[in-house]
Amino acid sequence: MKIAIHHSPREGFFSKRWIEYCESNNIPYVIVDCSSSNIVEDLKDCSGFMWHFAQGNKLDYLISISLISSLESIGIKTFPNYNSCWHFDDKLAQKYLLEILDAPFIKTWVFFNKKEAIQWINTTDFPKVFKLRGGASSSNVKLVKSYKNAKKLINVAFSSGFRQFDRTSLFLDEFNKFKRKDSNFFNLVKTFLKIFFKSDYESIKGNEKGYVYFQEFLPNNSFDIRVVVIGNRAFALKRLVRKNDFRASGSGSIIYNKDEIDLRCIKIAFEVVKKLNANCLTFDFLFDVNANPLIAEISFGFYQNAYDNCPGYWDDSLSWFQGSFNPQSWMVEDLIRSIS
Repeated sequence: MKIAIHHSPREGFFSKRWIEYCESNNIPYVIVDCSSSNIVEDLKDCSGFMWHFAQGNKLDYLISISLISSLESIGIKTFPNYNSCWHFDDKLAQKYLLEILDAPFIKTWVFFNKKEAIQWINTTDFPKVFKLRGGASSSNVKLVKSYKNAKKLINVAFSSGFRQFDRTSLFLDEFNKFKRKDSNFFNLVKTFLKIFFKSDYESIKGNEKGYVYFQEFLPNNSFDIRVVVIGNRAFALKRLVRKNDFRASGSGSIIYNKDEIDLRCIKIAFEVVKKLNANCLTFDFLFDVNANPLIAEISFGFYQNAYDNCPGYWDDSLSWFQGSFNPQSWMVEDLIRSIS
């Protein structure tokens, strides 16, 4: 048995901890480069494959899910597995998936025809939440307060389209982090310059257009609950919304107290993971006017540094285990178990 790992040196990615765990536990592994034309040949004597890919990266966008699907078709076990990632960074796919699974999901509308979208905003109420299908840290999420705002977004969606990332919003988030001393001046300048230049990923993927995605706005949510499920273990945190905003993802304001976590969110997350047969999923939960938890969106990845302060985790029977843990080690252990 040997595990192949695509290593990413970027901060917050899983591969460094995977490698450390394999070395400290004498687990055979090899580092591979998924950008190599010989990647399939390089993986032929491996039983498992691990790649923490991300949105906004050219290579990850072009081949990650196709490679994982291809490897699983010949029996190679992967992390993430296909069921965990085929819908990654694609809120349109997640809408259909969560509806098919009959999961508690925030009411969502998608239109691929401008005329139908205009007809709908004539009959609905506001505010609504507008999203693009991709993007992290709430960068492509807007609160639509009126018919006029909605029509303007629809006109853009069915003409020039939107950039893959709302760079102005990302700069404002970085500026707030800088004021809190959670970031440095170099990152602030770099984020500002990205307003004026497109990344390779943005150039390849082009603008988002040809559809509009609206979600029901749930008022009085001053936070969201982020739950991560890996196998039969889950951990969670509470993220406070930005000041004078409605978005929590990317705010940087986090509460780790387990007593602040609604256990219904943990239960729902485990249920969806088991239905889907996924090996890792993260969930963003908000609450409706009756205080019922609803899924806003899902992903397979997360920024690992933000979770190192979690005080413990739950198993799938909702028993609590106090103490620090290394979720990346669980990923390796579960992969080995699936191979065995």
